[in-house]
Amino acid sequence: MTGETITLFEAIGGENTIRALVRRFYDLMDTLPEAARCRAVHPSSLAGSEAKLLDYLIGYLGGPPVYVEKYGHPRLRSRHFGAAIGPQERDEWMLCFRRAMEETIENPKLRDIIWPPIERLAFHMQNKE
Repeated sequence: MTGETITLFEAIGGENTIRALVRRFYDLMDTLPEAARCRAVHPSSLAGSEAKLLDYLIGYLGGPPVYVEKYGHPRLRSRHFGAAIGPQERDEWMLCFRRAMEETIENPKLRDIIWPPIERLAFHMQNKE
């Protein structure tokens, strides 16, 4: 044991795992009937959303700050004000994210570490009742 600390980014497998997570997340959002309301607040093409979430999660999980370098401070809530995000959209987003995590991040302990801040973020993004 080296005593060396690694980031969540490294522990889950780096960019390849995050890329798989984000791809699966948007696949689920695009195909699950129970995610239709969440899907409806996104653009017809999910490519831009997918690229931005990938960049964001890389930095968020301890990798290089790709999103910040490209776009500046995330200001996620203000960037999402144009999308009506209520409890149903939020819950559908969380359903897709949790399922994608379960399918792409093997270690359940790492998923348990990642989930609470993701859930808080989803609640923070809600901007309507």
